[in-house]
Amino acid sequence: MAIHLKNLAGPAYSLTAAGVFLDSLRFKFTNAPETQTIFGKLDAWAASLGAAGLFAQTGLFSQYVIGSAELVASALLLASLAPRLKRLRVIGALIAAAIMTGAVSFHLFTPLGVDPDDDGGGLFVMAVVVWLSSLGMLIAGRETLFEAGRALSRALVPAPASLPSEELPSEELASKEKVPHG
Repeated sequence: MAIHLKNLAGPAYSLTAAGVFLDSLRFKFTNAPETQTIFGKLDAWAASLGAAGLFAQTGLFSQYVIGSAELVASALLLASLAPRLKRLRVIGALIAAAIMTGAVSFHLFTPLGVDPDDDGGGLFVMAVVVWLSSLGMLIAGRETLFEAGRALSRALVPAPASLPSEELPSEELASKEKVPHG
């Protein structure tokens, strides 16, 4: 029985996170009043810290940028439901965790608060649910995540240059040492 629950956890987490993200896109991509309120409060807060426009419609963290990242995460999480694409789950979960870490933090530590749009805190609760789902997927897929990290490291970091003595077999090295120089 436990093995069956373990096999269902990843897809359940994927569907939960993707479902919440895809549902929120209709607000972000249509510039809904709720989205204007949330990103407006965040932009005003950022402006008070000297970063005006950070959350504006053309800002680095605009509703369109965040929504696009949520769309990419959703696509990866849904694609990971296919057995051959299961490894995509950790990439989607990593993107989702990054987005939701920001969302939860902004709800807790800025004037946005946990109930910015008088929804009873529903938006904040969904952010926490997706954040926890993402963390669950990352924990469950940690080996895949580590493998991907090692592969990326090998691709980006050059191998150390080998010394000439390391390239020669020990017999050749010994014979070269006996040859006089000069």
